[in-house]
Amino acid sequence: MSIEPYPDWLRPPVGGYTADDLDRLPDLPPHTELLDGSLIFVSPQTRFHMRTLRRLEQALEAAVPDGWEVCREMGVKLNRRNRPEPDLMVVDERGDTGPRQTFSVVEDVLLAVEVVSEESQDRDRQVKPRKYAAAGIAHFWRIESDDEGRPIVHVYELDPATGTYGLTGIHHKQLKLERPFPVDIDLT
Repeated sequence: MSIEPYPDWLRPPVGGYTADDLDRLPDLPPHTELLDGSLIFVSPQTRFHMRTLRRLEQALEAAVPDGWEVCREMGVKLNRRNRPEPDLMVVDERGDTGPRQTFSVVEDVLLAVEVVSEESQDRDRQVKPRKYAAAGIAHFWRIESDDEGRPIVHVYELDPATGTYGLTGIHHKQLKLERPFPVDIDLT
């Protein structure tokens, strides 16, 4: 019995991968992210994750002002060594470079949203918010599941004085906000 060799990209180059490498590496699994030059492979998602994303995407599509677009599971190039893939983003439509575009640049992102999964807790609660804030993304939402499988939305806004996120609210049954644009979402 012959054993298939591992693909060459499993061995990172000295110094790690770059954000641009994600578009050149052959046969990467879908939704591969890059954090600090390391490839991150996403586990299969839960029903909670899928349902929450669908509901939020539909609600955001209905709420975003003209000139903005909701992107689902698309990368954002934060810098040379970081290209995470938020579950949802609200991006400036002027950053659309065409149908082959695989990521947005950080300057075009108004809001990043992460739905926390068991395997992504540390990344979604600590690593990604810190990187999004450092890159200047003004708004961040983290969605967790309560004990009964309902979403809880933690809303953050960038504090320009510190360059970190400040918690502006935790929403259990309804997400009603005026910033970054008016939105009213039934979370039940």
